[in-house]
Amino acid sequence: WLNMMYPRLKLARNLLSKDGVIFISIDDNEHANLLKICNEIFGESNYISSFVWKRRTSSAMSSTKISIDHEYVVCYKKGGLKEFRGIEKDYKDYLNPDNDPRGDWTTGDLTVGMNADQRPNQYYTLVDPKTGIEYKPNYSRVWSYTPDSMKKLIEDNYIVFPSDPTKRPMKKRFKSELKDIYNPFSSWMTEVGLNTEGNRAFSKLFDNKSYFSYAKPLSLIRTLAEQVATDNDIILDFFSGSGTTAQAIMQLNAKNKSNLRFVLVQLPEVFDSKSQAYKDGFKTIPEVAEERIRRAGEAIQKEYPNADIDTGFKVFKLQKSTIKQWDENPENFEAQLELIHSPFTPKSTNEQRAEEIAIKSGIDLETSPEVDGDNYHFVTDDKEVFAILGKYGENLLEKINKQRKLPNATVVLREMDNGSEIKFNLIEKMKQEPELNDHFSLEWL
Repeated sequence: WLNMMYPRLKLARNLLSKDGVIFISIDDNEHANLLKICNEIFGESNYISSFVWKRRTSSAMSSTKISIDHEYVVCYKKGGLKEFRGIEKDYKDYLNPDNDPRGDWTTGDLTVGMNADQRPNQYYTLVDPKTGIEYKPNYSRVWSYTPDSMKKLIEDNYIVFPSDPTKRPMKKRFKSELKDIYNPFSSWMTEVGLNTEGNRAFSKLFDNKSYFSYAKPLSLIRTLAEQVATDNDIILDFFSGSGTTAQAIMQLNAKNKSNLRFVLVQLPEVFDSKSQAYKDGFKTIPEVAEERIRRAGEAIQKEYPNADIDTGFKVFKLQKSTIKQWDENPENFEAQLELIHSPFTPKSTNEQRAEEIAIKSGIDLETSPEVDGDNYHFVTDDKEVFAILGKYGENLLEKINKQRKLPNATVVLREMDNGSEIKFNLIEKMKQEPELNDHFSLEWL
C-alpha cells in the first residue's frame, strides 16, 4: 500500500500550486500510515487536519458491536496557504432589542479559561450598578477583564446583566464590529451527507439505477472545495470513480458564478459482464463518468438557466508517444533512417501528433487548435505553437507570421527526406530577417 501511494503523493505535491492543498479520503485501516508518509512528503509543519465525516448510519452487522461509521479526510498544504475560507456567519442571532445605536448584536461569553490562581486580578465579584445585583466569580473560569476594563465596558453599555444572580452576565458583540464575516471551519464535518446521498445523486441521473455502492456525496466535495478554491483554480481528482468531483465543481460554478476547473483521472477498470452498468452498455468506469458529466451538466443548466457556466469537457486517454525516439546506437541502422521519412508512429493521426507536440510545448489541454490542412496553430495567453505536420515551402514563415498573435511563437516542423534545402533556407531566412528571427523559434522533429 505504501509503495502504491508514495509515488502518487509525491507527484501530487509537485503538481500543487504554491498555495494548494491536498485532501485524501481514508478510513481507520491506513490512517496512521498515511499520516507518516504524508509527513515525509509534505512535511509535518504542512499538516492541516484529519477532518471527520459520517459516511453511513450504524450497522447492525458488526460482530464486535462497534459500528465504524466515519471516515477521515486528511489534509496537507504545499506551504503557501494562509487559511481556509471558513463558514459564513448567518447573523440569525443578531438583534437589537434595546435600540442600541451601534446596531444589531448578540451576547458572548464574559469569562476566560483561567483559574483564580492564574489570574487573581480577574477574580472578583461583579456588580450591576443599576440594580445592585452581585454576580459571584467562578474560581475555575475568571472574568475576561480586570475591574477597570470591566467598568469601562459597563459604562459603554457592553455588558448585559441577567435579573437572576445565579446566571452569568454576558458581553454584547456587535455585527458592525466583527473583524471577519466567517466562523472557523470545523474538523467535525456535520454538514456533509452520507454515502447514501452520493448514491441518490448518481441514480437520479441514471433512471434510478445505481452502478456504484459507495459514491462520495456531492456535499463532501463542494464543502472542501469551497474552503480553499478560488476562481480559475483547478481541482484534480486522482481516483475519480463515477465523476462526483466534476458534478460538484459544476454545481459550485453555477451557484457562486465562479470558473473552477476539474481534471479527473481514472483507470479504465472493466465492469463485470453481469453488472447492471455492463448490461446498460457501459464497459468501463470512465465511460460511466463521461456520461454522468454530460447528464449532470444538462441538469445544472436547467436548474440555473441564467447562470453563464461551461459544462463542456474533453476526454484524453493515456497512450504511447506518437513520435519515434531517435536511437544514437541502433541495432538496425536502416530502420533508424526511416525516421527521416516519418518521425511518427504508423497508426497515429495528425490530430494526435499535434496534441502531443502542443502538450510538450506547454500548451494546456483545454486549448483547441486552428487547423489548416496538416498545420495546427495553438494559442494561449502566454504561449503560441505552430505544429507543421505536412509539406511546407520557403514562404512558410511569412505565411504563419500573418497568423501569429503573440510576440514569440514556436514553430515545430517535421524533417523531410526531400526538404533539406528548404529547411536550411528557412534557417538562413530567419537569420537575415529580424522580423522573423525576433518572433519565431524553430524546432525539428
